[in-house]
Amino acid sequence: DAAMDVVAQFANLLKAKRYAEAHRLWSGDTVSDANFAKRFAGYEFGGAAIGKPGAVEGAAGSLYVDVPLRLFFAKGDYTGSLTGKMTLRRVNDVPGSTAEQRRWHIVRADLRPAD
Repeated sequence: DAAMDVVAQFANLLKAKRYAEAHRLWSGDTVSDANFAKRFAGYEFGGAAIGKPGAVEGAAGSLYVDVPLRLFFAKGDYTGSLTGKMTLRRVNDVPGSTAEQRRWHIVRADLRPAD
């Protein structure tokens, strides 16, 4: 549920045009907040449909989960929807890990036009 909450928060922040906050939900993204925001300028988000997460998998001290997502665009540079999945990661509960590391972060988005 926590991973789904991160994806929902991401979609809500995009809809509210709070791109810097949406960008902070990512881990390992090396672009600046300004460049991240440019990716979404001109889009008008209409909402999102978030599916049930897949099975949580472990690898190298981390947990990964895929969350299905469909983003709807009401108007702007693109009308229609993007669909696919977002992959999230968190560090296992191991000694020495921080609360921030144990929080789910988006590490990949595989979204493609659905229409």
